[in-house]
Amino acid sequence: MDWIERVGNLRQWTHKGLRAPHKPLLMLYALGRFQQGPDQGLRYSDVERDLKDLLRDYGPPHDTSPSYPFHHLTNDGVWEVRTADGGASPGSGVGRLRESGAEGRLVPELRSALSTEPELLGRLAHVLLDTHFPPSLHTDIAAAVGLDLESADGAVVATVTARDRRRAAELRRQVLVAYEYRCAFCGFDGAIGRVPVGLEAAHVRWWAFRGADDLSNALCLCSLHHKLFDRGVLGLDGGRRIIVSREFTGRGEAARTQVLDLVDRTLIGPQRGSATVAPENVAWHTEQVFRGKARVAQGAGA
Repeated sequence: MDWIERVGNLRQWTHKGLRAPHKPLLMLYALGRFQQGPDQGLRYSDVERDLKDLLRDYGPPHDTSPSYPFHHLTNDGVWEVRTADGGASPGSGVGRLRESGAEGRLVPELRSALSTEPELLGRLAHVLLDTHFPPSLHTDIAAAVGLDLESADGAVVATVTARDRRRAAELRRQVLVAYEYRCAFCGFDGAIGRVPVGLEAAHVRWWAFRGADDLSNALCLCSLHHKLFDRGVLGLDGGRRIIVSREFTGRGEAARTQVLDLVDRTLIGPQRGSATVAPENVAWHTEQVFRGKARVAQGAGA
């Protein structure tokens, strides 16, 4: 059985193009727990809080319940749910999952495959991460689900192809030129000799969600602001001015100068003659990634 193909094609709820990484997050969590203890099941009432936190931190901006992927992942042939009395999943209702002692785990065939082919776990994890999340979040998500992406012998499982590397390198080259080797948010322009450091090509609409590799869907951002942009702390409004989530908190001077002071600031670049970020990509990021409401600039009223 091709487990990589099966996991890479998890059926997901769709509605008006909304991002729905619920099943992938549950699968990543299950792989992390399997890595820690292959024989342990995941009782819903015990892991509900962990799953809620994952969905809140890495899922879509709107609230959702972990009970849905916990039940519906059984339809993909990789996950099973049994109640305390041995019955099948009681459904996606939170109360029924709790009261029945519902416990989920990877199906026996997948557990066996993971035990006999240890490197498979890393491959599955990378497929899930590459398919549903931008690279800037991979390390954070792996840590959140308790996944060690290195196999027992220390070898990292790589799934990036030569074509992917060429594509990423070409986009970065175009973005650096268009934005004149500066972060579009803060103006950072660090380099060692002639080589820029800490500057990255950031997709506005994520590549994993059909985001194009061109300037109409990219920004030049420093490493910090790229991470904050992908986490929904920072975004853009319809006029391509910077917005900051009201949910962000930071009391130190660095948080103020590097994040809070960006409210309503105009993007730096791109240079004349270069494509600007397309409105439809800004709208996607605002709807799918940006967290909550935007802060109001000082002096702009409540």
